[in-house]
Amino acid sequence: MSLFPLEPSGDELAAMMTSATSFVSDFVGSLNEAPAVDLDVSDRMRVDLLAPPGDHAGDFDGLLETFRQAASKAVETAGPGCFAYFPGGGLFASAVAELLASTVNRYTGSGAMAPALVAMEHGVIRWLCGVFGLPQTAGGLLTSGASGGTLSALLAARQELLGGPPGTGTVYVTEHTHHSVAKAARIAGFAPDQLRTVPVTADHRMDPGAVEELVAADRAAGRRPFLLVGTAGTTNTGTIDPLADLADVAGRQGLWFHVDAAYGGAFQLTSRGRAKLSGIERADSITLDPHKSLFLPYGTGVLLTRDVRTLAAAQGADAAYLQDLQLDSRLPNYADLGTELSRPFRGLRLWLPLHLYGVDAFRATLDEKLDLAQVVHRELLDMPLLETPAPDLTVLTFRAPGGDAVNRRLLETIHASRRVALTSTQIQDRFTLRLCVLNHRTHRAHVDEAMKIVRDASWSVVDRKIAV
Repeated sequence: MSLFPLEPSGDELAAMMTSATSFVSDFVGSLNEAPAVDLDVSDRMRVDLLAPPGDHAGDFDGLLETFRQAASKAVETAGPGCFAYFPGGGLFASAVAELLASTVNRYTGSGAMAPALVAMEHGVIRWLCGVFGLPQTAGGLLTSGASGGTLSALLAARQELLGGPPGTGTVYVTEHTHHSVAKAARIAGFAPDQLRTVPVTADHRMDPGAVEELVAADRAAGRRPFLLVGTAGTTNTGTIDPLADLADVAGRQGLWFHVDAAYGGAFQLTSRGRAKLSGIERADSITLDPHKSLFLPYGTGVLLTRDVRTLAAAQGADAAYLQDLQLDSRLPNYADLGTELSRPFRGLRLWLPLHLYGVDAFRATLDEKLDLAQVVHRELLDMPLLETPAPDLTVLTFRAPGGDAVNRRLLETIHASRRVALTSTQIQDRFTLRLCVLNHRTHRAHVDEAMKIVRDASWSVVDRKIAV
């Protein structure tokens, strides 16, 4: 046995990589045939997976097989039949980037430790600022997801407009705003009644007039309105709030305007998306999730701010043991811009696929998803038993007549095929089915198969209801 068991030899490294490459090739190659959902974990498997590590070395191939079996028991988010939540296909090039970044293991919380790699990440951030039409003062960072970015944006807004602790500050959201905003507010010290729920219009969009009424009432009651949150594609319905109108309200009322573009932001790369997201360029901060609409692996978020100095003002910190760091003023110090100090080099996950495939490839794929969503909408409208509103982007909701029990049965029947995975939600207190076309591996043939399954299931469920 080697005196240094944690340092494999070149031959051992090569053997591990050969086995891992074979696994990856088999996995990606089988995605078309893999079940869309398989959550059946046997008692034996559960016991084995919960077992503690042994004192002596294990066998890599055997451990890899254990991982393969465990990974198969899941919603197949990487596969073309996943229409649940916001599918995260996981670009293979980003997986390679993650291997490379983890292998060199550079610290990128400070530009002083790995300036060239920080420059790569900074270049991606600057490009995204340009995509959203933000000014030269803009900047940001890559985060573990939009939720972490939301917290940092809230802290920046709180510091900028309230001067510190929350006090009587109020945040404005709707019933469809992602719950990460409420979570961020709670972490930042806000009480539940400081999160104000703005009424929505009949098509589930934040009502700008209602915002102004709430703000006026809160000011009259001695509160300090400071943060307005619009959404560029809600999780429930995919609906885009009237961003330009909300930006007007924020400007008139002196509010920080944050746009949650976790799902919809990447559609800014397309002409249709830019038209629908008009007004986002006036945001004070924007969060987006490349692990959604840029198809990257989970754990990849972005926070952009109109003035990057607001992030540092709220979250910057220093210590005596950092005095040796020679900071380059041309590069960001990411540890001062977000909540993380120890952070991985996430930049390569974006930098490599963007440079490898080119932006046009992402633009074309997003356009394909918009086209496929229209196909789904037409198919659902053609099923007389279903009702469905037109989508803003690629999220579609639908339900059959007959009440919640019928629609629960409809979802169960669809899932019984094991070929597609959908989810459900509550809209106006009604159980509603939800389908999102977003995986980069989902194409017309997969949509056609899904629609056949939905059509057959809808007739089956309604026939059963009539028979009863």
